Amino acid sequence: MNLTVLGAGAWGTALAASVAERHPTRLWARDAAQAAQMRAARCNTRYLPGIALPASLHIDADVDAAIAHARGGLVIVATPMAGLGEMLQILGSKAGPDSAVLWLCKGFQQGSGWLGHEVAQALAPGLRVGVLSGPSFAIEVARGQPTALVAASHDAQLCIDAVAALHSDSLRLYTSNDPVGVEVGGAVKNVLAIATGIADGMRGADDDADYAGVKVAGTPARAGGLGLNARAALITRGLAEMTRLGVALGANAETFMGLSGLGDLVLTATGELSRNRTVGRLLARGLPLAQILARLGHVAEGVSSAPMVLQRARAAGVEMPITQAVVAVLEGRLTPAAALEQLMGRNARPETL
Repeated sequence: MNLTVLGAGAWGTALAASVAERHPTRLWARDAAQAAQMRAARCNTRYLPGIALPASLHIDADVDAAIAHARGGLVIVATPMAGLGEMLQILGSKAGPDSAVLWLCKGFQQGSGWLGHEVAQALAPGLRVGVLSGPSFAIEVARGQPTALVAASHDAQLCIDAVAALHSDSLRLYTSNDPVGVEVGGAVKNVLAIATGIADGMRGADDDADYAGVKVAGTPARAGGLGLNARAALITRGLAEMTRLGVALGANAETFMGLSGLGDLVLTATGELSRNRTVGRLLARGLPLAQILARLGHVAEGVSSAPMVLQRARAAGVEMPITQAVVAVLEGRLTPAAALEQLMGRNARPETL
């Protein structure tokens, strides 16, 4: 099967490299200079340094040629959420009717508040589409470390094709017929990871830290500050928020107990490589958001998704207090300490979704 990956960031590069030795694979980079550098060095030094790219992986900046290569095969869109609409429009006009399209991005589109499947319905309704998601740091996939993902689509054959293309000794692929649930899980977990990052940052740390490549001086743990109990509470109640929103949007509640729900939430909320958790930790240390994003050097989808998650929740009549607190902190309307006080001051209630 011919595969094309559109987007040469860390995740797109990692996935392309992992399948290139089993299938004819092309990796498209928007920046021609980046594509040339990657061909010469056989490494994505900007987004995935230290990982050698297989000689079989073809890298170029010609989007028409990249799409033509996968006609009748599988196209994987690995751009940030902001670029998904553009890629789907291009694919809608250039990909053949037998081509299958999966996207990796996790979030709600800025402005519209749409999930990926809603973007596809509006901009490229003729495409066979689905989403590939789950707990996965790009560097571990690139190293061949065991990873499990889920491919979700209403098109059962597309899921079968995804397994044929991607399933391997190190990458285990599950399938789902609930793309709405898989997408909601992938989007909301990024917002919740910011919340748990804030809690971890407020806990303090005696040692200097390297947060996903951003070095920060240590601060002493504070008496009465947050601990691991708070992190566990945020993850658990955050999962309830995620499930409530997903069900309101048409998802199956069981989906959120799987890889794209609980699995991805645990990884992103606790992993040292998590960019969204890093944003929260640095916000708790008092760094301005603009400075954090500049130092991060990568996209943290939770920052742009958070207000869209809250917008969709309010429209659906779904209560999401943790998400609401994160949005208030990101917008500078609440300090992390004030957001914590607001959450802890809520009335007691039965533990339900």
